[in-house]
Amino acid sequence: MIEKSRVYDLLKQVPRGKITTYKAIADKLGSKAYRMVGKIVGANQDFDNIACHRVVKNNGEVGGYVFGTDQKIALLESEGLKIKKNKIVNFNQKLYRFNEV
Repeated sequence: MIEKSRVYDLLKQVPRGKITTYKAIADKLGSKAYRMVGKIVGANQDFDNIACHRVVKNNGEVGGYVFGTDQKIALLESEGLKIKKNKIVNFNQKLYRFNEV
C-alpha cells in the first residue's frame, strides 16, 4: 500500500521547471501501483505546498488536472516548460530524477 504522505513528500522535491511521472514516483516508492499514485496525486488539496501539476504521464503527455488541462498547461508554462500538442517539449531533459537511496 502506498502512503499518501510519502507521495506528497516526493512531490515536494520536484522543483519549478521540472516534471515527474506517476511511474517515477511509484518506482521510487518500490511499487508498480502507478494508478494508485495517480489517485493520490489527484486527491491533493494542498495546492500551495504540493505541486501536483508537475506530474505528467510517462510518455510526456500533460495528463489531467483537477482544474482542467488548460490550467495545468498554464501553470507548467509559467514555470518555463514548453508544451506542444499536450506534450512536454524536451521531456527527458525536464524530467526530475529522484535521488537514489
